[in-house]
Amino acid sequence: MARTQNSTAELAEQLTDEPACSIERSLEVLGERWTFLILRQLFRGQTRFSELRESLGIGPNLLSARLRTLTDAGVVETAPYQEIGARQRQSYHLTEAGSELWVVLLGLQQWGDVHRPRPAGPSAARRSKTTGKAVRVAFVDEDGVEVPVDEVEVLAR
Repeated sequence: MARTQNSTAELAEQLTDEPACSIERSLEVLGERWTFLILRQLFRGQTRFSELRESLGIGPNLLSARLRTLTDAGVVETAPYQEIGARQRQSYHLTEAGSELWVVLLGLQQWGDVHRPRPAGPSAARRSKTTGKAVRVAFVDEDGVEVPVDEVEVLAR
């Protein structure tokens, strides 16, 4: 009986052709360097293709491809806009899923500040809007208590 269940599970995994690992599935959408830089600019309020292209110095074909991937994955949504005398265009806006990547982006920033520091120091600081105090990305348990990184374990299912 166990052999049948394993065969069924293996067949189902082959049929879906989707990685079981959520990190791998996430990287299918987010795994390109330009993707996080585009997200950074979206968080900074740049929503237009031309703004993104100019600020990042990215080729239009590459930017189009990355925005399409983010849109197809539900990380970004488009909205039409039109400047006077110009044709209608699309602007790009973070969805709820996209907004939740803020912690990932700031985690990368925090890691870079520590492990890839610039001689001039960090280019930005993370602060609470309410208190102005410095904040950092951390693991927090369901009671709101910070858990040291070396005490976090991931249990396979």
